[in-house]
Amino acid sequence: MAQLPPPEHVAIIMDGNNRWARQRFLPRAMGHKAGIEAIRPVAEACDRLGIRILTVFAFSTENWKRPQDEVETLMELFGETIRREVETCVRRGVEMRFCGRLDELSSGLREQMRQANERTRANSHAVLNVAVNYGGRQEIVDAVREMARAGVDLSRLEEGMVARHLYTRDLPDPDLIIRTAGEMRLSNFLLWQAAYAEFYSTPTLWPDFGEADLAEAVDVFNRRVRRFGSRPEEVEHRGR
Repeated sequence: MAQLPPPEHVAIIMDGNNRWARQRFLPRAMGHKAGIEAIRPVAEACDRLGIRILTVFAFSTENWKRPQDEVETLMELFGETIRREVETCVRRGVEMRFCGRLDELSSGLREQMRQANERTRANSHAVLNVAVNYGGRQEIVDAVREMARAGVDLSRLEEGMVARHLYTRDLPDPDLIIRTAGEMRLSNFLLWQAAYAEFYSTPTLWPDFGEADLAEAVDVFNRRVRRFGSRPEEVEHRGR
């Protein structure tokens, strides 16, 4: 049997950092550090599996409600990781990009993100898209506001017009959304783009998630039939 192609775009809700730290009697900061460090090996595993685009949910608009010291730790980790990983992305041909309400982040972190994207923008082998200060509902609101400012006649609004104003406007929608730590929620992540994505939940906590877990998720994805609203017999007729 011919091997099925991998999903082009995988998005991951990285959940379980705090539980990982708690199980080891470590401070929360160590869980977040382990979670950040887990991104690179998973991105490299995506490359080996033929997955071209990886989007990771790093920080939501709701995460500002967390204790201030935890938020500050996360922001410091983001900055350190960007500085450390940008040259790796250059070397591996990976474009590093960021999506979300980036204007609400500190000027220093925004500048690091801008420089990282500028440094890797010409890379075309793969994309690492990091969602920071991201909320799916807010993204749709921002898209409509952007269209209104541009003078778009909202009475003639169509799906394609909204899609062209999303943060992810030049990326294909995710084929597969993975959530770690056993939860079964989207948590306001890629609400528009997830319309026809396959959802996969694993009990593995994010810092422990590795290539074997990713390969299992892709295997489950490849055994599913994506209908895109069609009846099962119509999908079988035209092929997966």
